[in-house]
Formats: sequence, structure tokens, C-alpha cells
Amino acid sequence: MPSAPPNYDVKKDLRHLYGAKRAIERVDVPEMGFLMAEGEGSPNRSQLYKDVVEALYVTAYAVRAVAGEEVGRKHTVGPLEGLWWSDDLAAFTASRDEDAWKWRLMIVQPDWITEELFRTGLERAVARKDPAAADRVRFGPFHEGPCVQVLHLGPYDEEGPTIARMHDEYMPAHNLKPRGLHHEIYLSDARRTAPARLRTVLRQPVTPTGS
Repeated sequence: MPSAPPNYDVKKDLRHLYGAKRAIERVDVPEMGFLMAEGEGSPNRSQLYKDVVEALYVTAYAVRAVAGEEVGRKHTVGPLEGLWWSDDLAAFTASRDEDAWKWRLMIVQPDWITEELFRTGLERAVARKDPAAADRVRFGPFHEGPCVQVLHLGPYDEEGPTIARMHDEYMPAHNLKPRGLHHEIYLSDARRTAPARLRTVLRQPVTPTGS
């Protein structure tokens, strides 16, 4: 009888993308599938943000269960990720005007997850938990390509100087400019981790200056 396939854990199997280093580095991020949902407003004050986080996790665990039953593959649910933008980059790097933030929250999926498995998982999530923002959750591909990233240690509210260093120091020194959206990967569970020990990957897609 063949042995069961090993459990897939994106933080271990794609360590170079989901671990990062304290020094800013360049990476090439392939296309991957994600559960995702959009919204806007402060992650600290917005009920929508909380509802979307809940809906994504409830769906992610339901999809994992369905995949185990239907294709016999196991995986660890990936970390929460967020794409962030606003009309003014200073809302992140200087003023930290959270009410001006727009976001897409995401959870990466292994490559055997299909639209059909997602739909079955979403239906199960709604039937069992009925999360308030379930209607916002979708499944689809996301491809970033060339990026710079760095591991930030500490509170989310102290990310500004690190983001500014990426944009104002590292990119000009390497003839790069930003494209796409600011990306954060939350490696720590903020409910169980002291703010000073939070680990967050900060990532920014880039393109050569002049392109």
C-alpha cells in the first residue's frame, strides 16, 4: 500500500518566500492560488476587516478538509497575507492614516486546490459557520514576479521606517522602482505573540528604473 504524501506547509516548502531575512533581498515570486477578499478601512477598528479574516480562515480550513477527503492531500493552512494600498504612500510610511487604507487579504493555497474544491469548501464553511463576509471570499491566481522583501520584527505600527528604507534607499541604490501593491505576510499569530516578537514579511514588487 503506497504511503500517504507528506503534509505540505508553505512556510517550510517555500521558506525563501515565507521566511525572509532581516536584510532586504530580491526574490522572484511565482504565480500561486489564493483565497482572497477585499475591503477598506483600519485593521484595528474596522468590523469588516475582522469579518473578512474570519471568513478566510473558516473557508481555508474547510477547503483543507475537502482536499483531504477528495484528493487525499494534506496541507497546513498558510499565514494571513495582505495587499495594502491608498491614494498616498505616506499613509503607510509617515502619517499611518489607517482609515485611508484599502486592502486585499489572502491565504495561499497548494497547487492541487481547484475552483471546484474551493466551491465545495466555501459551501461547507457557510453551512457550518456562516461567516459574515463569506460572500466576499473568492479563489484565484496571483503573480508578483520580481520583488524586494525583508523580515520586520516588532509591532505593525513600527513598519513605516522599514518600508521607507525599502523605497527610499534600497530601490534607488539598485536601480529599481515599485510596481504593484505593498504586500505583508503575517508569520505570527498576533493574538498569542507579544508585539515586540511579531514577525512580518514586507514585500514590494519592483521593476527596473526606466522601464
